[in-house]
Amino acid sequence: MTSETKIEIDVRVRAFLDRELGLFIDGAARPAHSARRLDVFDPSTGEVLTTVPDADTADVDRAVTNARETFDQRVWSGLRPAERERILLRLADVIEAHGEELAQLETLNQGKSIDIARAIEVGATVEYVRYMAGWATKITGETLDVSIPFPPGARYTAFTRKEPVGVVAGIVPWNFPLMIAVWKLIPALAAGCTIVIKPSPETPLTALRLAELAVEAGVPAGVFNVVTGGRECGAALASHTGIAKISFTGSTPTGKLIGAAAVQNMTRFSLELGGKNPAVMLADVDADQAVQGALAGGFLNQGQVCAAVSRIYVHRSKYRQIADGLADIARSMTLGPGLDPAAQVNPLVSAHHRARVEEHIARAKADGLRFLAGGSPVEEKGYYVKPTVIADVPFDAALIRDEVFGPVLALVPFDDPKEALRLANDSPYGLAASLWTNDLRAAMNLVPQMEAGTVWVNCHVPLDPSMPFGGYKQSGIGREFGKYAVEGFTETKSVCIAH
Repeated sequence: MTSETKIEIDVRVRAFLDRELGLFIDGAARPAHSARRLDVFDPSTGEVLTTVPDADTADVDRAVTNARETFDQRVWSGLRPAERERILLRLADVIEAHGEELAQLETLNQGKSIDIARAIEVGATVEYVRYMAGWATKITGETLDVSIPFPPGARYTAFTRKEPVGVVAGIVPWNFPLMIAVWKLIPALAAGCTIVIKPSPETPLTALRLAELAVEAGVPAGVFNVVTGGRECGAALASHTGIAKISFTGSTPTGKLIGAAAVQNMTRFSLELGGKNPAVMLADVDADQAVQGALAGGFLNQGQVCAAVSRIYVHRSKYRQIADGLADIARSMTLGPGLDPAAQVNPLVSAHHRARVEEHIARAKADGLRFLAGGSPVEEKGYYVKPTVIADVPFDAALIRDEVFGPVLALVPFDDPKEALRLANDSPYGLAASLWTNDLRAAMNLVPQMEAGTVWVNCHVPLDPSMPFGGYKQSGIGREFGKYAVEGFTETKSVCIAH
């Protein structure tokens, strides 16, 4: 462990944690109908930070009904697009002004490094809000040159309109709670929808604070609501007849349940799901660059990233050099709480998730796999797992097939790039992949053959608000970011006028 040099907690964070937190409905914190409450933990210590309501079906119905009434009254969609844009731009300014408060809340609740919370959860989120706010004024239909032949001599003009789909349910995971909540919130609002956000029960704090800041920025009451809770809350939201669109980010098994519930009401849905993301490193790769890229792509947020690299296929000529480089750095990385800027590895989000990752590591040991780094438990309090590098993993091992979602890298040597491509694609998942080479021809030939929604070359994990993000195969349906995100919260209406 590191010597702890924790930063001082912001007074606004302490004040927020000292409050009796409720649901956020119709522009204000509200007491829940449900008497149940959920403990919210600090992953670095295992201690309880605060509690939030465990919303029941009645609570969900109240939030959805309020969002529907607000939508029907055109409180938000009835504003000029430029007015919606300005309010969302003000929200970006408010988030930025409260950046340190939000970053500390996220680190305390999720466990990640304060530097990552500042740079990604807040910094990248502010950039995303500013980018996506502009789409409020850029949603367009198109005119259609129709050829309707009857009655003889009649003339028609046809065009399409993009209209907000209605009330959106945004179901948010625990790995990047603030950022992914905003990925759902801002395009939905840019399109003119109202929304009910359900954060993960492990990490509900920043969503509740974000809703308060949205009101401060000028988002009208009832437009942005937050319900906290577990399975009953999630099931009630996914199956509610008042929801017009579900946007879900999380595991593939849960996504399938969400999709099945949505279909019963013919609710539109988009799913950004799991990944078992490969990196393919060809013979000409710069080994030092590849090592640094794999570490950044595999250990960011302790590997709790849906797009993280987790299986690395390396040409045999560079295999030893890259494997040793990864292992040497992994063994040297220091563990500590996210509020200690010197800590390089922080806790996982929960005791439950740590146990799940440790089960994968134990199975790899039982299968006789070769550990180059990690593999032994951390005795100190908190939900820590050491960075783990495992070499020569068989193509059919569970470690290659299953999503671990932790700081575990599986290395596999190859001789023929065609074989590496086949192994990389041999997965039920297809969220992301990376190719490492300085050979332009190889890159241009192999990228189209990689079965993934995003393919990086000589990097892994960078995202941009303009780049569509989503998965092939069982990694999801639909896309986040850019025009695809906004269009996902609209319906297309055809209008035909006889004259």
